[in-house]
Amino acid sequence: MTRMSPDVPLLNDYKQDFFLKRFPQTLLGGPRLKLGYCAPPYIYINQIILFLMPWVLGGAGTVLYQLGILEDYCAAALSGGLMLLTAFAIQFTSLYARNQSVTVERILTTDILAEEDEHEFTSCAGAETIKFLIPGKKYIGNTVFHCVLAGLLCGLGTWYLLPNRITLLYGNIGGTVLLFVFGWVTICIGEYSLIVNTATETAAFQTQDTYEITPLMRPLYIYIFVSVDLTHRFMVNIPVLEQINQILHILFIFLPFLWALGTLPPPDAFFLWGIEQVLAFGLGGSPMSTHLRLLVMSILSAGAAIASYFIPSTVGVALFMTGIGFLLSLNLREMAFDFRRSVTRHRVETKSNALPSGSEKQFSWKEFLFYVGILVLALLEVSLLHHFASFSPVSKSSPQAIVGYILMMLLIILWMLREIQSVYIFGIIRNPFYPKDVQTLTVFLEKQTRLMKIGVVRRILLTLVSPFALIAFLSLDSSLQGLPSMSVSIGFTRAFRMVWQNTENALLETVTVSLVHLLIFNTDLWWNSLDTGIRLLLIGIMRDRLIQFISKLKFAVTVLWVSWKDKKRRKSTTTLCILNIVFSPFVLLFVVFSALFSSPLLPLFTLPVFLVGFPRPTQSWPGVVGAAASVCADTVYYHQMVPSLIAALQSAVTAGSLGLLLPGSHFLGRFQDRLIWIIILERGYTYCCINIKGLELQETSCHTAEARRVDEVFASAFEQEGYARVCSLNEHFGNILTPCTVLPVKLYSDARNVLSGIIDSHENLKEFKGDLVKVLVWLLVQYCSKRSSEQNVHETENKGKASLIIPPALNTSPQPQCPEDTDSLNSETFDDWSDDNIFGDEPTIKKGKEEKDQLKVFPGTNVPIPGSVESQRVGGHCTGPVPENSLYEAVILGYPALDRGKQEGMAYIPLMEFDSSHSRLLRLPEEWGSKCLPISKIKEMSSLFPEDWYQFVLRQLECFHSEEKATNILEEIANDKVLKDFYVHIVMTCYFSLFGKDNVTPGPGHLLRVYNSVLPWSLALDWLTEKTELCQLALKAFRYTVKLMIDKASLGPIEDFRELSNCLDEYESDWYIGLVSDEKWKEAVLQEKPYLFSLGYDSNMACPWGRGYTLSVVPLRILGLHLRLSGLLKHRLHSRRRQPRRPELLPPPHPPTHTEHLSPTVGISLQKFPIVPTPHSRALVQEPLLRDFTSGRNRP
Repeated sequence: MTRMSPDVPLLNDYKQDFFLKRFPQTLLGGPRLKLGYCAPPYIYINQIILFLMPWVLGGAGTVLYQLGILEDYCAAALSGGLMLLTAFAIQFTSLYARNQSVTVERILTTDILAEEDEHEFTSCAGAETIKFLIPGKKYIGNTVFHCVLAGLLCGLGTWYLLPNRITLLYGNIGGTVLLFVFGWVTICIGEYSLIVNTATETAAFQTQDTYEITPLMRPLYIYIFVSVDLTHRFMVNIPVLEQINQILHILFIFLPFLWALGTLPPPDAFFLWGIEQVLAFGLGGSPMSTHLRLLVMSILSAGAAIASYFIPSTVGVALFMTGIGFLLSLNLREMAFDFRRSVTRHRVETKSNALPSGSEKQFSWKEFLFYVGILVLALLEVSLLHHFASFSPVSKSSPQAIVGYILMMLLIILWMLREIQSVYIFGIIRNPFYPKDVQTLTVFLEKQTRLMKIGVVRRILLTLVSPFALIAFLSLDSSLQGLPSMSVSIGFTRAFRMVWQNTENALLETVTVSLVHLLIFNTDLWWNSLDTGIRLLLIGIMRDRLIQFISKLKFAVTVLWVSWKDKKRRKSTTTLCILNIVFSPFVLLFVVFSALFSSPLLPLFTLPVFLVGFPRPTQSWPGVVGAAASVCADTVYYHQMVPSLIAALQSAVTAGSLGLLLPGSHFLGRFQDRLIWIIILERGYTYCCINIKGLELQETSCHTAEARRVDEVFASAFEQEGYARVCSLNEHFGNILTPCTVLPVKLYSDARNVLSGIIDSHENLKEFKGDLVKVLVWLLVQYCSKRSSEQNVHETENKGKASLIIPPALNTSPQPQCPEDTDSLNSETFDDWSDDNIFGDEPTIKKGKEEKDQLKVFPGTNVPIPGSVESQRVGGHCTGPVPENSLYEAVILGYPALDRGKQEGMAYIPLMEFDSSHSRLLRLPEEWGSKCLPISKIKEMSSLFPEDWYQFVLRQLECFHSEEKATNILEEIANDKVLKDFYVHIVMTCYFSLFGKDNVTPGPGHLLRVYNSVLPWSLALDWLTEKTELCQLALKAFRYTVKLMIDKASLGPIEDFRELSNCLDEYESDWYIGLVSDEKWKEAVLQEKPYLFSLGYDSNMACPWGRGYTLSVVPLRILGLHLRLSGLLKHRLHSRRRQPRRPELLPPPHPPTHTEHLSPTVGISLQKFPIVPTPHSRALVQEPLLRDFTSGRNRP
């Protein structure tokens, strides 16, 4: 068994067994000739018969043709007709078997593959056997369609593989026999996957084959090969076509291996990739961000090229090509949506008589005027040049050649200005103008200001100067003198579109054509017979494929070098490296094919064994961007940073810091333990469409090593010492990652601290009790103050009326209401809440359905004593009047029995009036009145109430400053004894509920549990949990007090009431103190609260920890991924999205033996933003124009 290292096999026993079952099935198109259990022989015999059935039917037609009984087309029709009938018979047999209700008892087994593979068969033609062999189709339409395709495939295959025809192509009997035999094997494979059982394809594009497209994959390629042969039959005098047909006949017998290795794309991916290639290279467009946009844009672009052919005026053709190229390069859909949204908002504001700010509407109109102005100037330039300029053959002194010289100068200047913005020039030499150290962000931004000014110059040259120079070059071409041919229409429509769609590439292509014109003196060369548009098209294709070839060749060399350099793998990869060197022409051929078809070059198991993946579009996954993204705890932090990241990216793109930005480019952003993957999906004039993904790289040891390597590349580029050389070399030149720039992004950085010695300090815990009461008072007063300010307190009918509340005084007058059952205490509760273990395990928080701040409680049982007052009810109703004191009597099970006559009554509260009429502004809700604690307990705990702090908090309120004599009003409220008693009662009841037992010093375990929303049992627990708002306030007060205790231990004690009040004000405004699992935590992150705090417990280290998050602008370092890795990343990302089946020839989920790299954990939806400011911006870079749109209009 081949091994990746001395101890890790390439395929372990489990994977090897799975591979030996799956690979033959994939290779042969679906027959399962190796099962994981013992199956009857007729299962294998039936599969072999079904597999060879097309060969038998096609062989009948072949024999009749070879004997001269039938013509070739008649033999093909006979074989196709027989196959059609057979296909219908097979499908209707499967349909009949599925309609039969057969009960099959499955064998119990512990095999992990039992649910997938094991079946019990009763007979050779039983329903279970048929369903196993022929699963059938989901749709009746597909049943008919696939049967017709099967018949047509068999007929055309018979015609394609007639021995006489093959002999005419090669003139060799031995070659004919080989091609005939293995050619029919290929056709049988295609037929089996189409009508019997579809193979698990290695090349899969859709996560689920909803419309049964996978069975069409193999027949599709057979049809393509046959179509070339049919074309050659009817066009006999074309030598090139004959050579192509000969090559394809040989390649035909290797199709099963190409299918099994995943080299050929599925039909949907092949269709989208083909359209994208035609749009990008044939029509001058850009790969689009969604498949729907790709289809629509392709139709519009093709229509524009065709329409230009029928325009009867030469000036009209030039104007049409210029105008349509400019319009198609804009993001018209999003511009129209934004404009409509602005108009709708303006109408709403007009109806509501609001003063229109006009900011967004002004923005839309100015942007509209900017684009209209550019379009008018371009059309004016084309018309003037076409009317006044003279068209002459290209020479060194012609007007077109002079414009070509100008374009060369522009290209050199733009290239220099772009390289100055990057960290490394050519990726090799350290840019002397780039700041050396980025640790201090303020200093870095000050030094980078000069580069930004250079970026402004570059953007003006690229956006405004270069397009008009390119239009001048194209308008002066002699090909536009007369009415265009179809080739001229296609070539120049593409050229005028590229001017706006991708100015940098258009500039490079035009300069190349101009140089070739000047260097080629042979007028008879085939190049001179082409018009300028077709030349530009060919140069564009060669430029793209040459860049891909160089990048993938570097990638292959890098894999070989790393495999040899790695000491752990050298022993196992030495043979592979030698084989790569010996068979280097074949390796080079693989690289050429990979570049030619723009396919990923895949190293098998990261070894120097290279395979060519199947071509796919730039958006290498189906569906909407971000729809299939995983969600984890870090998702919200990525969502929070997206707006700031987009703004920073816009500035970087404007300045050129990211280099040549093309669709399909990949970038990595790194900060602390977060990694951002940025993909460029679409690029146009003044806008760019990107996809942002969050990644994890530190969940496993392998990922940690990768993260450390990424940090090393960053450190060598961005953290240089002051004595470093001015133009140092890139230490990681051969790395796939190239440092680009640093972006200032607003995001959360976190720090985790161990709280041992703080939260378990006896002194801190003693102070905690008094601080908790103060925080409860402060929060309740603030709550009532905000509540009164939101209500209309100036209603005339309520002025002067005294408010009635329920103060905490004892009254024994009877009330005509039914008593409620009181909660009895479980005797085991205190054992569960003992603090013998200081911290215990970290509590588990369970989600509730109704409360956002979930509480885990331990209620007692409602068991009244038989014969007591609480049980005197019939059917849930009172049988007579009950003394009011009995309503609040509690029976405490497990405690020493009390004398019934001496049992204490429970406190309840009659209606009383406030001492001050203004006290109603700060009254607590009447439903918060407590009747659950004994009077003695309330009196005992009242001594803990800080009356001086209570009066201080009241006098600091600001909600009355707008009224007259505010000081006197606050003084009256502070001296209101009734209001104070009510606050005392509520505060001390909440205090008792949070501690759950006698007034003792809480333990650290208790603090952790209550902080995590796990409240202890108490007599007041049900009362507190029923008051949702009060319960949330009590829990918030507890968490604030925990944070206050930590701050006091770290920063020093609180000196006076004012400092404590300021501290609590800061907690309320700038902090969110809670749990990471809370929904409000996510809301606080999205609202960008400056500080976050969470408390937890590490059961492994047996210590509590506090984790603080700080929102700040930090340097986010950006790395560029080389194009040689882009295809590999697309393949890796795409392969991880396959859900229903695992087509990559690896077993289903199993105890992991390896880790996957670059696993996407967070997906953030599509973002589109303009990358150049419009004229209304006061500063081109300092105040960039930014708008972000989301696919489907759903913001992340």
